[in-house]
Amino acid sequence: MNDWGLNPAPKRRDKLYIIAEILEIAKDGVLKTQIMYRANLSFTQLNDYLKFMLNKELLEKVTLNEKEFYKATEKGINFLQRYREITELLKTEGNNYKNNVKIPPPHLLKRN
Repeated sequence: MNDWGLNPAPKRRDKLYIIAEILEIAKDGVLKTQIMYRANLSFTQLNDYLKFMLNKELLEKVTLNEKEFYKATEKGINFLQRYREITELLKTEGNNYKNNVKIPPPHLLKRN
């Protein structure tokens, strides 16, 4: 059991979970390699997610001192907030959901 009284999340993370994790990591701007290591993604996976998230305007790429940083956009922060609300709702809805919901670790559920 974890902090929420649920069974630990399965080893496989779903795409929405990974997107939320990347947005949390990139809230204040971060290097690509930092996202890769902190989100535990391969280089190929990371590039696929970044391409998708840039295309959907959840992330923006910012160049500073010749380094590229990735930062969550307002739309990305909105997505993250809604993701948190949905996971909170599902984890409190009762036993029907408990075994099927993947709840992010506590550091991803912190409010701004």
